Amino acid sequence: MGGTFDPIHYGHLVAAEEALVQFNLDRVVFMPTGEPARKVDRRVSSAEHRYLMTVIATASNPDFEVSRLEIDRPGMTYTVDTMTQLRSIHGSGAELFFITGADAVLEILTWKDSARLADLCTLIAATRPGFDMAPFLERANESGLVVQTMEVPALAISSTDIRSRVASRRPVRYLLPEAVAAYVAKNRLYTEEA
Repeated sequence: MGGTFDPIHYGHLVAAEEALVQFNLDRVVFMPTGEPARKVDRRVSSAEHRYLMTVIATASNPDFEVSRLEIDRPGMTYTVDTMTQLRSIHGSGAELFFITGADAVLEILTWKDSARLADLCTLIAATRPGFDMAPFLERANESGLVVQTMEVPALAISSTDIRSRVASRRPVRYLLPEAVAAYVAKNRLYTEEA
């Protein structure tokens, strides 16, 4: 499951658990982006903060793990590079999936070497309210990408909204794990002082 995780929240965790069950996955590996190529227009918390928040949020689930693969790789982070590396680690016999939000999947045809993703993995699009996937699925199928959709409760929660709430001192309780909220507060993430 790839993402910036700035911060990780219950929507991410519910989507990962749902994918685990719906697609009968062995495990879900959370992959915080290192230097996200798609987020150059906004300030992103350090990779180490995002990695640690993800570790904190997933620690209680034995079916979840967190990888430093993208964080430790220098330069911009691209999904195709990560999936290529995972394919070489796990071999051609492993069935790989890339789980992400429907909003990200709607842009996937503009990603670096997106056509190669069809050879590397199956995409799982976790749908949020208000996203019409039909036009994308038609274009994706034409380009050879295999995309599975997955309806997920609680995906109206967004990291963007959480950052905004923290910055304006509005409550974030019940949107993300308490330990992650405590980490955000302790490290003064998303505040003007940050």
